[in-house]
Amino acid sequence: MLQYDAMEVAVIKTGGKQYVVSKGDTITIEKLPCDLKQGDTIVFNEVLLVDNGSDTTIGAPTIKGAEVKGTVVMAGKGKKIEVVKYKPKSRYLKRNGHRQPILKVEINSIA
Repeated sequence: MLQYDAMEVAVIKTGGKQYVVSKGDTITIEKLPCDLKQGDTIVFNEVLLVDNGSDTTIGAPTIKGAEVKGTVVMAGKGKKIEVVKYKPKSRYLKRNGHRQPILKVEINSIA
């Protein structure tokens, strides 16, 4: 479990997943539909929770007006995943590889 003491923490939703982030964190997310390069700025509008140490705001389902800004550190592909289909006693073996496109994003601000 991650420990975030006396920091501003937010929970954002992107790519069908939820991420706990704070300022200065670097997260790896699935590639977004827009064409992003290293150094571009991303704004995450789907903020589910914001905690600043004394106050906690929970959205229903999202918090209106809240946003998390980040900068793309790297745009590329993840590790190779090998998919194997095998049926015994029938000489059936299929191998397939896949590399998921990913983005590494550094969180700059939570507002």
